[in-house]
Amino acid sequence: MGQRLDLHNLLITLLGSGNVYFQPPSGHVMQYPCIKYERTNIRAKFGDNVPYMHVKEYTMIVIDTNPDSLIPDAVSKLPRCLYDRGYKADGLNHDVFNILY
Repeated sequence: MGQRLDLHNLLITLLGSGNVYFQPPSGHVMQYPCIKYERTNIRAKFGDNVPYMHVKEYTMIVIDTNPDSLIPDAVSKLPRCLYDRGYKADGLNHDVFNILY
């Protein structure tokens, strides 16, 4: 699987801007639209009860003021990516995805 920086660069390309944030600290001012992501899991594959492969899982949140944004559609087409949920908070639309990368 790829490295986190490969995923970061892929998201920058997909978004068309540098507004991609990996685990931003609380209070960090983000520019919208943006993609915020963090590592949430490491999945292991086992053989003879011994882990032989690890795959990192990331949760990505597309945040946009536009409720009809095309960014979530583009993110949903990434390999090994699943849509989780959507919600609205503070006047912003949030679309949550999980990706194995």
